[in-house]
Amino acid sequence: MSEAKVSRYGKTCSTNRCSTIPRISLRPVTDDDQEFLIQLYASTRAEEKELVGWPDELWDQFMRMQFDLQQAHYRRSYDNPSFDIILADDTPVGRLYLDRRADEYRLIDLALLPQFRGLGIGSSLLKAVVQESEEQGFPVSLHVEKHNPILDYYRRIGFRIAEDRGAYFYMIRTPAAKDRSGGDDTGREPEEGNDEFP
Repeated sequence: MSEAKVSRYGKTCSTNRCSTIPRISLRPVTDDDQEFLIQLYASTRAEEKELVGWPDELWDQFMRMQFDLQQAHYRRSYDNPSFDIILADDTPVGRLYLDRRADEYRLIDLALLPQFRGLGIGSSLLKAVVQESEEQGFPVSLHVEKHNPILDYYRRIGFRIAEDRGAYFYMIRTPAAKDRSGGDDTGREPEEGNDEFP
């Protein structure tokens, strides 16, 4: 995604929320982002930390190990990935990992720090990815954990479950030009209303 496209992402919010969304941009991940990315990754597993009750030092070591394994998997598994830091008014607040394949966009990961969730940043970025894929005529696909509340949001914006992959659903959103049904895998029409991205 170009900087010009990134700068318009914040404008996709509804009028009553635009004032709460900071200026959003993306920049490529650098080696200097390692600590931020580990902190971000750990924040996505905060509930798990509460369940296991490990001491902070042990948890931090475990998170570093898990993060390193995840990054190695991403680099090994995707042919044309862009690994970007999400900036809100030039402050790192998340990551957007996207693989632009020859015939499909694969959303690898979209994660935000807890204090930046629910502000419309994630939904604005996802809508921009969907718009870009629509312009190319490509579907967007992703994996989501079955218990993740974001599943309902994905369905509302046109993703459908294509395959059950154990702990995850593989979801896909077909471009509107290729799929005019307007419904999701439940047969319901997409709902209007709350499009908050957790």
